[in-house]
Amino acid sequence: MQFNIPDRTEADIVYMRLALEEANAAAAVGEVPIGAVVVYEPIDRGTRKALAEPRVIARAHNLRETTNDPTAHAELIAMREAARALEAWRLSDCTVYVTLEPCIMCAGLMHQARVRRCVYGASDRKAGALGTLYQVNADERLNHRFEATGGVLEVECREKLQAFFAARRG
Repeated sequence: MQFNIPDRTEADIVYMRLALEEANAAAAVGEVPIGAVVVYEPIDRGTRKALAEPRVIARAHNLRETTNDPTAHAELIAMREAARALEAWRLSDCTVYVTLEPCIMCAGLMHQARVRRCVYGASDRKAGALGTLYQVNADERLNHRFEATGGVLEVECREKLQAFFAARRG
């Protein structure tokens, strides 16, 4: 059976647009506009061939203000939802798409969940943990490493955050 797996760059853009939709949902409720999507892409470990079409299994946006929960980051909520959908804590066949580079907490969760890959939009020079300030994904002292790709729809992701904070400052 052959699966129609889109080009990685093309797929990254499609899924980042979904994450941007989630960021819009966050902004609509007064949250910092960060969105995340988890895509399940099972592959055969031996042949590296796809076992099924990639599919979105979780979507979320920031809810820290709404829930008064400091852990309610978009990617953390989405990964919890993905684990429930797969009925497994290991997300090793998953890619997490998020509009802002993950912080240490979220990058640590990606490590713990054994994600295959994280794709993010804008870099975070204040808290970025996948290349800007830290490289949790590539730290050889840890027992799991994962691929991180930044800069996908970077301008749109960054402008969404800048517009939100400019409006807040009045």
